[in-house]
Amino acid sequence: MLELRVDSLVGTHAVATAVAALARGGDLIVLSGEMGAGKTAFAQGFGAALGVTEPITSPTFTLVHSYDLPTGVRGADVLHHADLYRLERTTEVSDLALEELADGDGIVLVEWGDVVEALFGDHLDVHLEVDDDPDEDLDDLAAPTVRRVEIAAVGPSWAARWSRLVEACEAFAC
Repeated sequence: MLELRVDSLVGTHAVATAVAALARGGDLIVLSGEMGAGKTAFAQGFGAALGVTEPITSPTFTLVHSYDLPTGVRGADVLHHADLYRLERTTEVSDLALEELADGDGIVLVEWGDVVEALFGDHLDVHLEVDDDPDEDLDDLAAPTVRRVEIAAVGPSWAARWSRLVEACEAFAC
């Protein structure tokens, strides 16, 4: 597992950019963490790194947003961004066919996917959480919000890319 620490939105986007640089068509990436942990911010940085120019917003009510990618971006034509927060049953997740969206020409980011992670095969797990620092002045709105980011590969597809991911995120290692 890769354990990282970021202290800004720019840091979250930098980690997302490092992951996006190694992502390829067929990848499924599960984003987990409490409300406000930075899942959508990660998705925004990830999409921007792949060349998405339109605003990336949380698909909480529509469940899946799809964004066309520039031609030839690591074997992917589309980025699918899903949000499972509102789903109540695993059959609803199956109906979305997220792994099929990833097959071939798609990359899929799944917010709140950890609740059904066992349904997914090979994927990358990215867990974000606010790191409450007791020394941080919580009344100071200008104070940076520190986040911990834990990344783990589930299955073999990220094994060949793992050392490059560790190297790309070295500046944020705990």
